[in-house]
Amino acid sequence: MAENQSYYVPASSPWPIIGAIGLGLIAWGAGNTVIDMTNNQDGYGSTVLTIGIIVMAVMLFGWFRDQINESMQGLYNDQLGNSYKQGMSWFIFSEVMFFAAFFGALFYARIIAVPWLDGASNNVMTAEVLWPEFVAQWPLTKTPGGTETQAMGWYGLPLINTVILVVSSVTCHFAHVGLEKDNRKQLTAWLGLTIILGCIFL
Repeated sequence: MAENQSYYVPASSPWPIIGAIGLGLIAWGAGNTVIDMTNNQDGYGSTVLTIGIIVMAVMLFGWFRDQINESMQGLYNDQLGNSYKQGMSWFIFSEVMFFAAFFGALFYARIIAVPWLDGASNNVMTAEVLWPEFVAQWPLTKTPGGTETQAMGWYGLPLINTVILVVSSVTCHFAHVGLEKDNRKQLTAWLGLTIILGCIFL
C-alpha cells in the first residue's frame, strides 16, 4: 500500500503580482514607443518599456532563486513534481491554442473575408457599399484609404528569426541532455546560449 506523502505548500510570494506589473509596464511602454516612433517625437514610451523590462528581470531572478532554494532544502516531492509537469503541459497546450487562434483568423481573413469584400457569393452589394474599388488579392497591399504597402518577403528578418528559433531548440536540447546527465557545466553553457538566442530573437 502506497504511503501518503505530505504536499509542500510554498509561502505567499510577491513575484506573481510583480510580474503582472512588469508585463503591464512592458505593454504600455511598447505601445507608446511605437506611437512615439510613428510621430517622430520623444515621449516616455521607451522609458516605461525599459522600467518594465527591468521589473521582469528582477521578478524572474527572484522567483527562480526562491524555487532553487526550496528545491535545495528538500521541500519538494514526487507529487509536487507531477504538479509542475501538469502545469507545463497546460502551458504548452495554451500556447498551441494561442497560435491556432491566430492561424484560424488568418484562414478566415484569407479564404472567407477577402473574397466577400470583392463580392463573392451573394455579397455583391457588400462590395459596392463598403469598398467598390477593392480587388481580392493576397496579401492585401492597399488600404481603404488608398495607401499602398509592400508585402514582406520570406528572406531577411523572417528567415533570420526562423533560423534563430531552430538553433535555439537545438541548444535547449543539449542543455536538457546535460541536466539528465547531471552535468551542470553543460547545462549552464547551453542554457545560457539558448537564453541569448531568445533575447536576439526578441
